[in-house]
Amino acid sequence: MTDAGTTPKQRFLVQHDYGMGGCWWWVLARSPREILETFAEVEVVDDAAWVRQAASWELDEADVDGPGTPAGLDGLREKREAQRDRPGFGALADRSIVHLRRRWDGEDDEDPTVYLLEVGRDGRRLRQVRLPEDGTAFKSGPDDWALNPPIVDLFEPGLVDLEISRDEFEAQWGRARHDEFE
Repeated sequence: MTDAGTTPKQRFLVQHDYGMGGCWWWVLARSPREILETFAEVEVVDDAAWVRQAASWELDEADVDGPGTPAGLDGLREKREAQRDRPGFGALADRSIVHLRRRWDGEDDEDPTVYLLEVGRDGRRLRQVRLPEDGTAFKSGPDDWALNPPIVDLFEPGLVDLEISRDEFEAQWGRARHDEFE
């Protein structure tokens, strides 16, 4: 973590995107990294337009060192604390690109599909290969997606077990055709 004794705290805009919306807070911390190490599944928003807009919102404020944490953010702190001592915690956090293999079983375990994901340091997809059980391969990228929120928290210890090589991802990307469903 950041040196707590020498670096002054700043106020950062923090969001937790839960799919169809998000929760927002101001967090006092020494760095964006300190926030990501303290709270699971959050994003530090540094876009100036969003920060200006959020200045007029009545957002709860938290201190990374404070005893109280606003509702919603408190559970994300607890989740991160539970992850901290697990093997693999933060192992992928400093990578600029990570390749992962994730299985999605669909609703009611219908249409199981494997997704190969190329993810940037912010947890957003850069490229994706969808591998249904029938052996086909479909590729898509940011231009194909209406939304592209962070989909992984690179501090999550369990992601280490999902990592694949760049070569494996590229081999599937190379054989895949454009995905019409995205």
